[in-house]
Order: sequence, then structure tokens, then C-alpha cells
Amino acid sequence: MSDLGDWEFPEPLRPKTEGWAFDVGNALDAVLSLSAEVPADAFTASILGTERAGNGVLIDNSGLVLTIGYLVTEAEHIWLGQNSGKVVAAHLVAYDFETGFGLVQALGRLDAVPLPFGRSRDLAVGSSAIVAGAGGRRRALAARIVGKREFAGYWEYVLDEAIFTTPAHPHWGGTALLGPDGKLYGIGSLYVQQARGGDTKAEGNMIVPIDLLPPILDALTKTGTSGKPARPWLGFYATEAEERLLVVGLAPKGPAEKAGVRPGDIAIDVAGAPVGNLADLWRTVWAFGKAGTEIPMTFLRDGKPRRCALKTADRASFLKSPRLH
Repeated sequence: MSDLGDWEFPEPLRPKTEGWAFDVGNALDAVLSLSAEVPADAFTASILGTERAGNGVLIDNSGLVLTIGYLVTEAEHIWLGQNSGKVVAAHLVAYDFETGFGLVQALGRLDAVPLPFGRSRDLAVGSSAIVAGAGGRRRALAARIVGKREFAGYWEYVLDEAIFTTPAHPHWGGTALLGPDGKLYGIGSLYVQQARGGDTKAEGNMIVPIDLLPPILDALTKTGTSGKPARPWLGFYATEAEERLLVVGLAPKGPAEKAGVRPGDIAIDVAGAPVGNLADLWRTVWAFGKAGTEIPMTFLRDGKPRRCALKTADRASFLKSPRLH
């Protein structure tokens, strides 16, 4: 089982045990280390690696653990480590592309009290919080909520209102965002350099808000999916560069590659409708309906427009199925 090494936060950066309306130690025991092994031939192996390490959070008494999905997608073997040193195996339950959440089921008893959910929509900017990785106080960070705003990712991903915290937790994947009441308000997803928004550098983390989970949790645990139709997936990675949407990578054998899109192309419009930023691009595509829809797009290449039709796909169909236990 891989781990995150022997690092720890200096004492001044850790949350104090007093001054909170909950038992900090008990709450932090619900945050687990998570390690996953992914086959070398998995679709995500070349991007995310075959050995992944991060964190997860116990959310019910059955041993259901919430994490960030990129840690566990296509995983064949998963282990959960407790602060006591006990390690148990787990298996993948679900990975939801829309939210980014991943769920795993522990295959042994976990000696911790599950964290209850807060309401992330009620968590005010300026609130004190804890961004906690596995390992108790030594790997927990006293933090503050510095922003709640839209986030768009290059991998065809949008959150209407992500949570941003500072300072930055260095091992953010799957961390628990604990509010002032000790409840779970979100799951750590990314390191960002502009946590406060704008151009001013402020290193921090982007947190997926917990409010996105309850509406789909039952479906995820019972079927492995949210129950919603799969969104149309283009299969290219894009970034905003000088007010343009630049294609920076392609998913192998994905819709964009099959349509002749290349890295360096600039996305101009979707079905004749200009797109101004990443969130606009992805939302315009999703508005066409479910996966499998053919979507006309225009790209600029060497200064010349190039029109093509992308036969979208269900992204999940490119992934290896979870190993059955």
C-alpha cells in the first residue's frame, strides 16, 4: 500500500483542539488514507497513473467512504487506512462525472464515527474551516473559506458553485472540508493559485460542495450511476488562453480525435453559437441532450476555420469496469 510519506503540518498551521463546537479528534478519525491500484491498460492510466494516493471520508456506519473520483476510477484494488494504523480493503462503488465524487465500500470494519453532512450553500465566505487529510491533527490544516463561485475544468467539467479555501493543503485529493460545526461541507479536488478569484495569486484548494451528493447518493450506491442520462462527451481537453479556447490534448480514440481535431486548434463555436469560456463551451454541448448526439463545431487552425461534426460518446464507456469482489 502506497502512502503520502511522513510529512506533517507545523503546529501553528494545525487546527486547535479547543474553540470548536465539536470534538476535533473524533471528527478527524473519520478521514482515512486511500490508496488505489489501476491496471496499466486502463483508459485513465496514462493521465492519472496506476498508483494513486489520497484521502477519503467515512459517511455512514456501513463503511461507505466518499472521496474524489479521480483517485479511484478504474481501480482494481483499493485500501483504506485509519489513524490507528489499521488498513482495510475496499471496492469501488461509483464515480460520478458530473460532480467528481467517488464512492468506495470498505470490506472490513472501520473504527470511526461517520461525519454528518452540513449544508454547503449555508457556509459563508470568511468562515473558519478545517481541510483535513488522513493522519489526525498533524495532517489537518486550519483554513478559511475565501470564495464560492463557478469552476470550469479542462476535462469537460463545471461546478455552478465550487468552494475555495486558503491556505493550500498539499495533499488535497479527497480531503474533508469541515465547517465550524464539525460537519462535512465538501471534498477536496484541486490545488489552485487564485483561490480568491481574479489575478491575485492566493494558493488554495478547490472543494466540491457536499450539497451535490444527497440528491444522487441513493442511486449511486444502488446502481453505480446517478440515474441521469450520460452527458455528450467530446473527448478533448481545453484551456482558456488569451481569451480563446485552445485544445491542449485529446482522449485516445475519443470523438474529437476521430473527427480530426488536433492539439492547437481553437474552438470557435458550437452549432454556430459562439462560445466565450470553458463553462460556456461545456454547457452548450451538454444542452444538446444525451451522449451519442452529433454536434457540429468550428475550430480555427492556422488562421482558417475548420468545420467538423463530433459524434459524442458516453465517457464511462471508455473506462474499465470495476473489479468484482
